[in-house]
Amino acid sequence: MLILLFLVGLWAGAQNALAGGGSFITLAALVAAGLDPKLANITSTMALFPGQITTGWAGRSLVSGAERLSFRSLALISFMGGIGGAFLLIATPGMVFAAMVPWLVLAATALFAWSSFGPRPKVAAAPPPAWVTVLTQSAIGLYGGFFGGGAGIMTMASLALARLPVRNAAGTKNVLVALANLSAAVVFALSGAFAWREALIIGAGAMLGGYLGAHALKKLPEMVLKVGVVVIGAGLTAGLFLRG
Repeated sequence: MLILLFLVGLWAGAQNALAGGGSFITLAALVAAGLDPKLANITSTMALFPGQITTGWAGRSLVSGAERLSFRSLALISFMGGIGGAFLLIATPGMVFAAMVPWLVLAATALFAWSSFGPRPKVAAAPPPAWVTVLTQSAIGLYGGFFGGGAGIMTMASLALARLPVRNAAGTKNVLVALANLSAAVVFALSGAFAWREALIIGAGAMLGGYLGAHALKKLPEMVLKVGVVVIGAGLTAGLFLRG
């Protein structure tokens, strides 16, 4: 089981670097290992944030701000949102959270699929005003600290709407999600409400996978990144609804 958790972390770290959705994998694995959904989600956040930091650093050359909002502003919004989301999760009853999980994953996957494959805006269309991006990223940061699963997908969608190229959006997403998870992880660590052993094992695999995935990001075709996210999200959504 320990080796399997390491491999899950390796896969999740690489997936997070490439397009997002790695927490879908770790959440499913931790629930299968016997953890309740709320504890599994907190443990997943704790396990993945070191790998996300590694990924963000390895792919820092791709990081960019939006046309109307600097990267520094995006980073601060994500960090503060993660703190708020973590406190919200701690206060949420476990049964309520478990009932929300399939719908959260479904919403995240649908949003990214629409952003990637839905009708494209006209070339002359301007990016959204800065305040729209601020609200969107604030909500995503809060969501990331609360749930985690699909936060990378939502960030990718938000940055794509702000007119970032997919490859740059993926690199920027890695750093923003890492910051949101880092701040949430601090709150969770102080609360002590997570499975230490599982988090350490998955975290070790995620760091290696994140480093490898960040380098692969510079070479893989954009369509592979998009399709991969949608397939993983759809599969996890179906599995969660069937399990429920």
